[in-house]
Order: sequence, then structure tokens, then C-alpha cells
Amino acid sequence: MSMATPPIKLRPYQVEVGRAVLGSVARRRGLTFTVEMARQAGKNELSAHMEVLLLVMHALKGGTLVKCAPTFVPQVVVSMRRLRDRLDDAGLRGLWSAEAGHAVRLGKARALFFSAEPGSHVVGATADVLLEVDEAQDVDKQKFARDFRPMGAPANVTTVLYGTAWDGSTLLEESKQVNLEMERRDGVKRHFRFDWLEVGRHNPDYMRYVEGERARLGESHPLFQTQYCLNPVRGAGGFLSAGQRAQLQGAHSRQRSPRAGAVYVAGIDIAGEAEAAQEGPNQDAAVRAAERRRDSTVVSIGEVDFAACTDALPEPRVRVVEHYWWTGRPHAALYAQLVDVLRDVWRCRRVVVDATGVGAGVASFLAKALSGIVTPFVFTAPGKSRIGFQLLAAVNAGRLKMYGADGSAEWRSSGVR
Repeated sequence: MSMATPPIKLRPYQVEVGRAVLGSVARRRGLTFTVEMARQAGKNELSAHMEVLLLVMHALKGGTLVKCAPTFVPQVVVSMRRLRDRLDDAGLRGLWSAEAGHAVRLGKARALFFSAEPGSHVVGATADVLLEVDEAQDVDKQKFARDFRPMGAPANVTTVLYGTAWDGSTLLEESKQVNLEMERRDGVKRHFRFDWLEVGRHNPDYMRYVEGERARLGESHPLFQTQYCLNPVRGAGGFLSAGQRAQLQGAHSRQRSPRAGAVYVAGIDIAGEAEAAQEGPNQDAAVRAAERRRDSTVVSIGEVDFAACTDALPEPRVRVVEHYWWTGRPHAALYAQLVDVLRDVWRCRRVVVDATGVGAGVASFLAKALSGIVTPFVFTAPGKSRIGFQLLAAVNAGRLKMYGADGSAEWRSSGVR
């Protein structure tokens, strides 16, 4: 079989990572590498080039590399498409084939692509060439340890975790800390970090783009800090630091009814139903007292202040003015009350509802009952990261405020204290 060597179009920082990874593969050292690159710095391009080279090297003798990502669509699909394009670029068009919707074969070598979503079924695959984890900051740690890590055990496979920063609890950050400690012990480089300044040294257009983002977002914006500076978000024992909790605390009072002329929005977090719901006026409090870890369905009402918009800060300010909290209620029993609260009491202009799992039915009902104002939101790992960035940005900019202390259970549960 005659095959061309894939063209090398990588920047120096990508080559540095590639040499370390391919060296571990060739010597069967079984090292685990963590690679943090600023957003759009070329980590996926590096991954595709390594995959092409490894498929060529193993095409005659056989071998399997495995790559996973937080979601199948779009992340896994994009990775497969990029690999196929690079195979074509290398002059291998017509020699590779797609298999089973999640594999690419070249001779006897295969690249398998899997979703790392919690419900995905991936047990049974073996990685004897390379194991890759894309956007590792969004991959569940238990899922990786249970389903993916063992794939490489028989061959002591080399593993690479790619991504950007988020917080100190992610798979990528914890693996990075282990690697840094091992580097201190034996001097073998396992962690690679290239922030926007390093990438910009080799790509002036990229430098100008990120400078524009810094001007647009502000250097302290969590999105800029995590995605471009690669600094993890640090909280003081929780998602929000003490300073951020202080910023979230507003001076306005809780409202039981809307103000004339004000604009209101709502967010709804859907919880599971109790197997045996309590009866009576204090049924929710009774369930919470009996099962303190029982999740609740919560409606948060926000008043939108467009007068706060400026050229420098075009986003409106939102004041959380009311909460509704139901624990253990059957969803069907909440439908009429939800519609009344959202449509007739607060006349909400926009409602976002948790449509994940058990929330799908409630979201579907509300979308029909409140036509045109309901946006269902399905939670995924990347989606949680995005809304986390947006929440932190709103808090840091003073655009989100919680009503003042009123001694209620809702306020005590908000974390603003």
C-alpha cells in the first residue's frame, strides 16, 4: 500500500506537544499529557495531524486510537470531519473509509470516536495506539475513569487530555495538577500550556482578534480569563467567591407582585416528583424537612432594567425580585399554577425552563401554554460551562442582583450571605 506522509502545517507550540505525545506512543511509555491551549489556538488541528500520522504508521500492522468529547453533536462529528479532511490533504483520498458512523479506517488501523455524555454506551472498545479526550474540562470525571481510562490498560496507552481552564474541580484541572507534581518529581514534561500571548507570538491575526475580545469583554471577564488566559475560576468553597456573593447582594426588597410598567423574565429549574406527595398548605416545607437533600422546582422572577444600558455596558441589569419553591409536587399539579404565576401575575416577557430529563414534559407544556415566550434549555456539560461564564460575568459586572435579606428559606438557600 503506497501512502503519502501527511503535510506538516503546525506552529512551534503544536510541534512541541506532538513530539512529546508521539514519542510516548513510539516508546510505549504510557504517559498522560494535559494540553491547555487558548481558544482557537489549534489543539484540534494538532490532534487531527497526530491521528493521520498514527493511522499511517499502523495501517499495515493494525491498531486503534480512541477519541472522546463531551457531546457527539457537534464535537465528535467535527473531530471526525477534520480527520477525514486531513487524510484527504495527505493524499489518502480513496484509501480510508468511514465505518459504523463513529469510526475511520485506514488499512488495518482505526480511529474510534465516542461521546462522553453520561448516558453514552462505550464499554468494550480498546485503545492500543492513543487515547484522546477533547474539551476535557467538560467531561465527567467518573465517566472518564469508569468507561474510557480502562480502554488503554492492556497496551499501556498514551493519553492526551485537551482543553481550556474552567475551575479547580474539572477532569482537566485535576489531571493537570497530578502532571505538575509528577514533573517536579522526575523532570518529564507532561503538562503543556499556551495562552493567547504565546499563540499570538506566532499568529499576528490571532493576537489582534484576542486584543479585540479583551477590549470588548474586559480583562477580568471570566470568559476571557478562562478561555484565553487559561486561568481557572477560583471560588471560596463554592461557585461564587465571597466577593462575588457580596456583589450579588442587592439593596432592593423582595416583591410579591409586579410594578406597573416593569419588564419581567423568569427561569425555571425542574425537580423530580415525590413518590408520595404531602397534603396540606405546608406540604413543600414538610417534604423539605423530611428529606433535606430533596431537590425542588424553583421559579426565579427577574425585573429587567434597560435604563442601565450604556455604550460601554450594553446589557441590561436584572434584579431577582421573587422566588417560588415547590418540593415533591407532581408536575401535573403545578401546571396551572405555573401558567398563572408566569402569565397572569408577572406577565413575563421571556421564560427559560430546564428541559433536561424530567423537565422535558413541563417545558413542552409551558411552550404550548405560553406560546412565543418560552425557551426550553437542555443541560449539557458545555452548556453548563457557557451559562456559568455568563452568570459570573453578570455578577462581576454588577448586572445581577438578589433581593435583600428577608429571612426566608428561599433567601437562605440562595447562597447570598
